[in-house]
Amino acid sequence: MHSSENFHTDVLVVGSGPMGATTALALATYGVRVQVVNRYNWTANTPRAHITNQRAAEVLRDLGVEADARRDATPWEWMGDTLFTTSLAGPEIARLRTWGTGDERIGDYLQGSPCPMLDLPQNKMEPILVQQAAARGAVFSWNTQYLGHVQDAHGVTVSLRDLNDGREYAVRARYLVGADGARSKVMDDAGLAVEGQLARAATAYVLFKADLTRYAAHRPSILYWIVTSNAAFGEIGMGLLRAIEPWKQWIAGWGFDPSQGEPDFSPEEILHKVRILTGVPDLEIEIDSTSVWYVNQAHAPVYSQGRVFCGGDAVHRHPPSSGLGSNTCMQDAFNLAWKLAFVVKGYAGASLLDSYTLERAPVGAQVVARANQSRLDYAPLNQCFRDKSAPDPVAAGLAQLADPGPAGVQRRAALADALKLKNYEFNAQGVELNQRCVSAAVLPDAEGGEEVWRRDPQLYLQATTRPGAKLPHAWLVARDGHRTSTLDVVGRGQFSLVTGLAGQAWVQAAEALARPFLRTVVIGAPGAQDVYCAWQAVREIDEAGALLVRPDGVVAWRQHQGAATALQAQQTLAQALDQILGQATAPGA
Repeated sequence: MHSSENFHTDVLVVGSGPMGATTALALATYGVRVQVVNRYNWTANTPRAHITNQRAAEVLRDLGVEADARRDATPWEWMGDTLFTTSLAGPEIARLRTWGTGDERIGDYLQGSPCPMLDLPQNKMEPILVQQAAARGAVFSWNTQYLGHVQDAHGVTVSLRDLNDGREYAVRARYLVGADGARSKVMDDAGLAVEGQLARAATAYVLFKADLTRYAAHRPSILYWIVTSNAAFGEIGMGLLRAIEPWKQWIAGWGFDPSQGEPDFSPEEILHKVRILTGVPDLEIEIDSTSVWYVNQAHAPVYSQGRVFCGGDAVHRHPPSSGLGSNTCMQDAFNLAWKLAFVVKGYAGASLLDSYTLERAPVGAQVVARANQSRLDYAPLNQCFRDKSAPDPVAAGLAQLADPGPAGVQRRAALADALKLKNYEFNAQGVELNQRCVSAAVLPDAEGGEEVWRRDPQLYLQATTRPGAKLPHAWLVARDGHRTSTLDVVGRGQFSLVTGLAGQAWVQAAEALARPFLRTVVIGAPGAQDVYCAWQAVREIDEAGALLVRPDGVVAWRQHQGAATALQAQQTLAQALDQILGQATAPGA
């Protein structure tokens, strides 16, 4: 290592939410010493984030916990239709096929990833990540408060307090990761800041138990939007029933004006609101908990300072619309962890870590804008559902929606357009999977030119092997005859040189280089047979060409043609690796 100093740990992570726990799981999987501190006694105690999109599921798959997540999740097919209704028991107004489950989109989702979407509440996701990280060697310190840090040329000294006995002590680490959420003290201490607007609007949440199977099981969904004049519902203009444990545990949500103080969470008011939303006047409920959250529209332009790296809600703060929150947090972690591991192990120079902000800050800005736009995009629906000039706006609006005359025809056409707009929230596979990494850890394509988007890049995935994109999914066949994805033969903490049967010069080059972090994948050979010719259809390079795929599944470099000789291939490959990894072959931590 760069310094002979005796560090307590290689990486100290503050916070065990989706970003912190995924960072710990990845680092422990890669054999890097990692310690996590959390001021609380355990993981999330409420459902919070829940949508797990295909890219986040691919992260779980690479880290070996996708099966655990699927076991505990509401399955993809139950995420199903999103309903707009006068109450859960009352007349329906509209449905939208969502999360890729509809007939028009399911093929795109199946073609784009080996992983289905999942609905996994945060209080179920976090224990999976934490328990697997601990089993692989991560150290967790609960009831431990982060106080501050001081960094120098070789490491970071982090001050902590044991909340059980008040003892204060210091931990010496090579790197510090701030995953301490939307009020991040690590961010503040590092001199990093978010730009934008905080607490623009607010929402009240009530977690409750009631058996609503008879109203939900025949039309499974995780989101039921309630349109009623009987209650005020804030910026979105509708109430929400979110299924947590189908169909017996729920969240009821409604907007409130934060300038008027906190919402009324008295049992009487909660019961009144829930009965309005469900449309069951004699419903009895068991209240589990109440909470409030605020609509933020802010992101950080810079994610790191020296040896301190921040991610997750600390650096992008936005509402849950579009379901991008925990997914983006986990992907921040997946991007950062392999880079920290490579620098700690001496496989890369410290300059590799500069790519973290360059690659993830644009994504953070994108998801903040998208999530907030998704809230605004409810306005056309509300215009269809309401006539604001009438004493009862919803009753009048729905009457007009059912009118057989020209006004009804016009309003129903407007409803179709308003529902179509919501595809940008609920069927936005492109938003979730089309990220392109631009940094020194990606070498531009010499022959590809500028990328041309063939379809709407927010709605549709454009699978490509262009450097900066995630490796396309294609089904291969393994040695045992089972299907395996292209994503399954790369990753796992290593770089992968991917070529075809005709690319023997690249195979020989990788063998000659003998880098401990580089594997060779020959598609077409036993273990990765392209029996469907699916890879051939998406690879965009000659069979004798080559791709260099990073541990996070991102294509870092590609060669369209084969190399003339193994020596030439070796020189080209070595140069590419050294450029991507900060031109460091000596230890750099």
